[in-house]
Amino acid sequence: MPTCQGSCLCGQVSYEVDLPFETYVNCHCSRCRKANGSAHAANATVLPAAFRWLRGEVVRFDLPEARSFAVAFCRHCGSQQPHATRSGSRVIVPTGTLDTDPGEHPTKHVFWSSRALWSGALADLPKVD
Repeated sequence: MPTCQGSCLCGQVSYEVDLPFETYVNCHCSRCRKANGSAHAANATVLPAAFRWLRGEVVRFDLPEARSFAVAFCRHCGSQQPHATRSGSRVIVPTGTLDTDPGEHPTKHVFWSSRALWSGALADLPKVD
């Protein structure tokens, strides 16, 4: 089974996930935008059996007023990391934390009506290496 690895910014936390992802979406909800400080979050999901921590520990924050919103992050550098859903039925993998190419791409935009109005022009910006 193919796998993909990921880690935090400082490298103290790392994980491995079995592919393929169950879902892979760009989420434009206001909570994901605020948690990521970006136009959207790119998140994949896998079953818990397909996910393994390799090293380190994360801190989890569950937004009390939300039915199912949480973030997990490295206690040293603060970068977001994967976390189990509250039900424990899935693991949400922020794909920006991947170190290796999963060979997959997001399949849809979700909460599109909540998107940042300025984000529509991003595809037309000049590209610089």
